[in-house]
Amino acid sequence: MKRAVVLLSGGLDSYTAAAIARADGFELFALTIRYGQVHLREVEAARAVARALGVKRQREIDVDLAAFGGSALTGDGDIPKDRRLDDERSIPSTYVPARNTILLSLALAWAEVLDARAIVIGVNAVDYSGYPDCRPEFLDAFERLASLGTRAGVEGRPLTVRAPLLRMSKGEIIQCGIELGLDYGLTHSCYDPDGIGRPCGRCDSCRLRARGFAEAGVIDPLVGARQQ
Repeated sequence: MKRAVVLLSGGLDSYTAAAIARADGFELFALTIRYGQVHLREVEAARAVARALGVKRQREIDVDLAAFGGSALTGDGDIPKDRRLDDERSIPSTYVPARNTILLSLALAWAEVLDARAIVIGVNAVDYSGYPDCRPEFLDAFERLASLGTRAGVEGRPLTVRAPLLRMSKGEIIQCGIELGLDYGLTHSCYDPDGIGRPCGRCDSCRLRARGFAEAGVIDPLVGARQQ
């Protein structure tokens, strides 16, 4: 069976992207990164999602991007709330400098060891917060880098970077996941959960998630969690 390394965060996007790869016949190896994010609840969700997906193996590693600062997601400033979601003129303070470059590089290293043929990432360029490392041109460039900078690429076995959600709306992503039988109650999206992990409902990620479920015409299983 062909192998794929999946960057699994515990959010609904990475869960859906992994499920699509599984449906496409890939054996999944999940990589979850603790990069210093303040919302560590997502790591717990990633474990639950990995079990639900039946991944062959999951690895969790620490890369402390909080040591550099520069992002509200790593504790440098407050998480923005009620921000205009369609403002593409500015990159929000939740952008983590070079995060996807670093995470993809780690996935690439493991993929070479596993002789995997693909790296799967749940980035989206339609309903997203304006991060530059979620764009198709970035993924194309990284795939080219992978072909040049690895033994597999030099020997004619280049890896592909699969981003199946790239051009889907959040509603389309959720509809796809439901068709695949996914339990989105296992996931976590919030950037600023409370002390027991309940989503805030006001950060970019919560609001994009809410909009997606509304577009899909289904109830978010986590909605009740905010009300308890």
